Amino acid sequence: MPLTNYPLLARIDSPVDLRALEENQLPQLADELRSYLVDSVAHTGGHLAAGLGTVELTIALHRVYKTPDDRLVWDIGHQAYPHKILTGRRDAMRSLRQQNGLSGFLSRKESEYDAFGAGHSSTSISAALGMAVAAAHANNNRKTVAIIGDGAMTAGMAYEALNNAGDQDCDLLVILNDNEMSISPNRGAMHNYLTRILSSRFYTGVREQSKNILNNLPGTRRFFGRWEEHLKGMVLPGTLFEELGFNYIGPLDGHDLPALLHTLTNLHKLKGRQFLHIVTRKGKGYDPAEQDPCNYHGVTPFDRTTGTAQQGSASKTYTGIFGDWLSDMAAAEDKLMAITPAMCEGSGMVRFAQAFPERYFDVGIAEQHALTFAGGLASEGLKPVVAIYSTFLQRAYDQLIHDIALQDLDVTLAIDRAGLVGADGATHAGVFDLSFLRCVPNMVIAAPADETECRQLLTTAYRHTGPAAVRYPRGTGPGVLPGNELETLPIGKAEIRRTGKRVAILAFGSCVVAAQTAGEALDATVVNMRFVKPLDTDLILAMAREHELIATVEENAIAGGAGAAVNELLADHDLILPVLNLGIPDRFISHGNHAQQLAECGIDATGIESAITAHAATTTLPTEQQAG
Repeated sequence: MPLTNYPLLARIDSPVDLRALEENQLPQLADELRSYLVDSVAHTGGHLAAGLGTVELTIALHRVYKTPDDRLVWDIGHQAYPHKILTGRRDAMRSLRQQNGLSGFLSRKESEYDAFGAGHSSTSISAALGMAVAAAHANNNRKTVAIIGDGAMTAGMAYEALNNAGDQDCDLLVILNDNEMSISPNRGAMHNYLTRILSSRFYTGVREQSKNILNNLPGTRRFFGRWEEHLKGMVLPGTLFEELGFNYIGPLDGHDLPALLHTLTNLHKLKGRQFLHIVTRKGKGYDPAEQDPCNYHGVTPFDRTTGTAQQGSASKTYTGIFGDWLSDMAAAEDKLMAITPAMCEGSGMVRFAQAFPERYFDVGIAEQHALTFAGGLASEGLKPVVAIYSTFLQRAYDQLIHDIALQDLDVTLAIDRAGLVGADGATHAGVFDLSFLRCVPNMVIAAPADETECRQLLTTAYRHTGPAAVRYPRGTGPGVLPGNELETLPIGKAEIRRTGKRVAILAFGSCVVAAQTAGEALDATVVNMRFVKPLDTDLILAMAREHELIATVEENAIAGGAGAAVNELLADHDLILPVLNLGIPDRFISHGNHAQQLAECGIDATGIESAITAHAATTTLPTEQQAG
């Protein structure tokens, strides 16, 4: 992307340069920034539509606030690509989401302008409140701003933070970026006028002075409060935020740069807790994204001119396999209810939602509620299936234990994106679920080796009476095509894929294919374990007695994972032999493509073979008699 096409943007190496521009130059900068963003994401893939909607807001914030000393806390990071470009990372955007390149999210390690790491949604207000309280404690004049999307406001954590903020004496601005509403010019002009009035020091001063005067007159305090509430309630949807202790301003056209600058300048001067509601258009300025903001929320590399994505694999993904299974099972089972925490498309549920709308529940970004809601359905005899990403299930751990497992309720968890997730990196990697699920009583945990097994194990989990989880990876599998059958597999039974000598490789889920390749090279026995809980005890003990070395392989953290379960089993039976546990090491794995991440962790075929060879060479293997 030659910077000659972006003359103003080429001059912006930090927000200091932005503040040096004339105000009449800022609309051109917005146009260049939006175009540069499209060019960047077309090359790398990433999150596009939300960032296109925050271009003017980002410029206005860095213009008015003295970042990085003033803190901008972006929620999740989908909307923060323009922020990256304006804060010294413009030329590195071609490395976005690639190994050793820029993160697709926000990272304190990456830039001093990233005040708080943001990978999951709905955390910004809590973090910003903490920063604002810290500033008040230090008695400095630092300003703190949280920028949160309307989707993230469906999460309870955002309201917990707002509720707590009402008790804090600090300066905090919360900006609600509402990108689901369309704005007509007439209404926008009126609201911009109201916003300029309501954010002005004159209005705020009159309001406070009126309260002071009227509060001393009998009977007028309640009248004044009601008068103000009803006046604003007629034109503004801010009563809730006012009741939580914020001065509500808006709605404001989030693409009207002069109005944003004027309003933020006024708000910068005010003390206390302020709430600014802006309305933006997701995908603004790039027609394909404006017409289809959902599909342009997150994209693979695409042709900028046509908007056409690069051709990917023709194979159906595990997500697609789950979506087909869900619809097929629902056709056979009228008690099936499907729940998603705001991930209909991402979890492959579009077909189900269209075919069974009365049995489809999108609860918003509310993972805790999703699981307890499922528990409530199950307690009344229904059969809920919760489709959830592994990384998001972490947010609902208490509900999983107390509201489902403790009561042994019949809930099926379809855990997508289990394992490493490529370009989304550490924030979205699902590498802990086996560890935190395995210790929960009453759980059945399964991991399919291919697409056919995915359907079979989903059916097995659904038919099981009690809590059960099936975890499957992002993307495609080895290419085994499933049929429409709804077959079950025996719970806790593994499958020997290859018989060899000396070494037995116990592989879980997505690692089975790589383990088979390594097994061929080593002439090792390879077992597709299928179940992490319960384990196939008899088969594992037989493998231990018949082989000189056991290796376990999983796309999960080694600490507490499936390999640890095998170790515990062998110890319980006083079997002493070398055991090698392969999986995700005790560190966060950064972004890159999936193959690079597997190689980094040593759980691709080459890594498995090398690790077993090295371990065998440095370990005194017991004789068959000692092992027995």
